[in-house]
Amino acid sequence: MATSWYPSLISGDSEMRRIALLALLAGLFAPVIASQPAYAQATRTWVSGVGDDVNPCSRTAPCKTFAGAISKTAAGGEINCLDSAGFGTLTITKAITVYCEGVVGGVLATLGINGINVNAGAGDHIVLRGLDIDGAGTGFKGVNVLQAASVVIEHCFIRNFNAANGAGVFVNPTNFNSMLMIRDSVISHNGTAADGAGISINTNGGSSRSLINNTAIHKNFVGLSVQGTSNVQVNNSNISENLSTGVALSGAAGIRIGRSMIVNNLGAATTGSVLSYLDNEINGNNPDTTPATAGGYH
Repeated sequence: MATSWYPSLISGDSEMRRIALLALLAGLFAPVIASQPAYAQATRTWVSGVGDDVNPCSRTAPCKTFAGAISKTAAGGEINCLDSAGFGTLTITKAITVYCEGVVGGVLATLGINGINVNAGAGDHIVLRGLDIDGAGTGFKGVNVLQAASVVIEHCFIRNFNAANGAGVFVNPTNFNSMLMIRDSVISHNGTAADGAGISINTNGGSSRSLINNTAIHKNFVGLSVQGTSNVQVNNSNISENLSTGVALSGAAGIRIGRSMIVNNLGAATTGSVLSYLDNEINGNNPDTTPATAGGYH
């Protein structure tokens, strides 16, 4: 009698009860497990040409595309490039830095699509650094800014966005104030023979403040086009060999240019109320228009 309980532990009924209990526990915990994200968002993520978007985007297990990485990057975080590769187009809806300095962060956008869309919160700050954004002759806009507190573009090449009304950088804020800074970059071969621009700032109910510094804007249709209520400063830059006007201004916008070259544009050097600090080189345009003098010390 002392050992009569032992056989019952391995009996068929006991085994069935054990299986049922395990199944019950699995059913209870399955929704909890399924509800957990595969990976928590990180402050810094990584992409590589040999990465995979199923990875957590860590340095040792990088993602393959910017789109894959941004979903795993916390707001205010940073996406870094481990090597030179094409990382695909990107839509930005939160504060983020995309940093590929030292390698080539390729973005190829063809057939009428945009390279990078920025439609973040009105208080979000965006930084794009070290990118090669190429429209391959059929892309629409290289960087398309709809909303953000600020967008900084540094050490970037933005080129070959030649769809109708194409632009290397297009800023079109609605009902808010935005700030754009382009520094140490090349904006070239954007727009068609009839329209488009290297940089187009066209406010639509909002306003924009922009600083363009040490940047080459050349061989576009219009070099820099500004419309609406915008304030733009251009310093230490080269605006040359564009197929139409070098700097075109309309509306209540204001453009001030200092220590820059506006040369060999096939259209006028400037149109509209462009202001100069009298330290620019303007020649070889058709015609060499003379901007009014900007106020202040020089």
